[in-house]
Amino acid sequence: MNQSSQLTDARYTEKRTMAAQLEARVRDDIINGRLLPGSRLPLKELAEYYQAGTIPLREALSRLAASGFIKAEQQKGFSVNRISAEEIVDITRVRIQIESQTLTDAIQHGDVDWETRVLAAHHRLSRITAYDTPSQASNTEWESTHETFHFALLSSCNSPWLLRFAKTLYDQTARYRFISLHYNNTDSRNVAAEHHSLMDSALARDAVTACQILASHYQTTAQNVLKHKLLQASN
Repeated sequence: MNQSSQLTDARYTEKRTMAAQLEARVRDDIINGRLLPGSRLPLKELAEYYQAGTIPLREALSRLAASGFIKAEQQKGFSVNRISAEEIVDITRVRIQIESQTLTDAIQHGDVDWETRVLAAHHRLSRITAYDTPSQASNTEWESTHETFHFALLSSCNSPWLLRFAKTLYDQTARYRFISLHYNNTDSRNVAAEHHSLMDSALARDAVTACQILASHYQTTAQNVLKHKLLQASN
């Protein structure tokens, strides 16, 4: 390969890497509510905000359109997908189906290393008090640790596709959860107890009970989100 080809490949790789980084940043900003449902995403303004070029940014937005976070319309550009009661109900239903299969497989194949990952992730989650109030609950550290715990439970699943679908659905429901937690004034749930029960059932290799707890955990979240005034106003 000559020097010119090497430089071309290096520039292409750099652009692809930048697009991936931008995809993660924009997705996070949609999930945490900085980019609101229905808002327009003008390339020039976004490029200035993220201090990035328009080419990798356009690629990042196109990827997010494929995953359902963004709407792309010819001649109109990009906008954040709107939220709806119908969508959170559908996402929750599908998420329960996918993650129940994934968790069952993980429990069947989990070894001592899997048990260690689950215990360690739960221990860290239990030490973060960011869920005491709604404003603290949307703390990104808690969210990251919460995600780590849920995927530690699934980590021994032998199906990469189930894990990939689980990740996509997690991101979509996280968007709703952040919006709800940001505006709700009360939350009487004992989420810590739900997580503890889920962990205990999984480590006891009781897949049936673990999946029942998982389903209840997600259904309760969905019901709380459905009460949210912003979601109701979008219908």
